[in-house]
Amino acid sequence: MPKQRIAITQDFPASREAVFAHLTDHNKVGPILGAKMVRIKDGDDAPNGVHSVRKVSIGPLSFEETVVRHEPPSRMEYTVTTKAPIKNHRGIMLFEDTADGCRLHYEILFDGRLPFTGGLIRKQLDSAIRKGLSRYAKSLG
Repeated sequence: MPKQRIAITQDFPASREAVFAHLTDHNKVGPILGAKMVRIKDGDDAPNGVHSVRKVSIGPLSFEETVVRHEPPSRMEYTVTTKAPIKNHRGIMLFEDTADGCRLHYEILFDGRLPFTGGLIRKQLDSAIRKGLSRYAKSLG
């Protein structure tokens, strides 16, 4: 089990289908999550579906993530599939309906590749993702 865990819950004043479509679109989600992302391989079942690959660039770092589970409009899971500053990675996005729109439960599990780096990476990722998701939710309201 990875040592680092990020767990974020964010409500959105929009339908689950619309939020799922936006947050799982490799070519749209980057600015929200504080990274440059571009789909480099379409998935088997949909462009952003299972086996789709996105290139993620954060500053000088660049790596690839591959979707391993895609169940619109409820769930997407992905993992880092090229060398990155993290290992044993799994990203899980779960979407549910609420009375006012939808809720995202976003969990990221990983280990730092180098000793003592995991906690620092976790803090930076957690902060950037929380801010981006909050801004996105406000833009919908």
